[in-house]
Amino acid sequence: MAEDEYAPILPGAGGSDYERYLRTDELLSLQKTEDEWVHRDELLFQTVHQSSELWLKHAWNEAEEATRLLQAGDFAGARRLLRRANASIRYVVGFLEHLELMSPWEYQEVRRVLGHGSGFDSPGFREIRRVSPLLYAAFESVLRGRDLSLLDLYVHGREHEDLYQLAELLIDWDEQVGIWRFRHVKMVGRVIGEDVVGTQGTPVELLAGLIKHKMFPDLWRVRTELTELAKESD
Repeated sequence: MAEDEYAPILPGAGGSDYERYLRTDELLSLQKTEDEWVHRDELLFQTVHQSSELWLKHAWNEAEEATRLLQAGDFAGARRLLRRANASIRYVVGFLEHLELMSPWEYQEVRRVLGHGSGFDSPGFREIRRVSPLLYAAFESVLRGRDLSLLDLYVHGREHEDLYQLAELLIDWDEQVGIWRFRHVKMVGRVIGEDVVGTQGTPVELLAGLIKHKMFPDLWRVRTELTELAKESD
């Protein structure tokens, strides 16, 4: 076997095609170096947030493509991508656990170098807020095409299994984003306290109020309608 048979063939920096394709030299240089840290937990803090942004990017891209597939009538393809999008949000929720492993006192050193950085400025979350209404609008268009209300869809779900599964994936998307909001608020309260002001002047108490927000309120409201309908039939 020739010594260079598996030598890198892709362009770019790195000693292997793995490094060149993933651009690991650039990726791993995005964190502060040890001599730049005010505290070694900066590595943890940056890793969690940078990883989160990557998975949020993946999530909203999948949701956006699922919207296009819904508009094209490819419901199976849309469901597949929504499952991937929901899994991505679950990863981001899990990352918050790592931030809770920081010492609340030692985090104060990290906080001093964050400037006015805030989760409100997350590009990934901003994109999720952008694509979600378009996703639900595409779903509503499909319902109208079959002359179905949400209530009818859930009552007669067995007759419209493809759309029922789509509806459940959509409420899962909404639920996972809500869980992420909730876990973020609890993490912030655990690390810096519940009665303080964040890096952009936002009280933690105000953040807590945002967890009640729902992107697809109709999907939650129909549960109440189903319960009321069931009472009427008793």
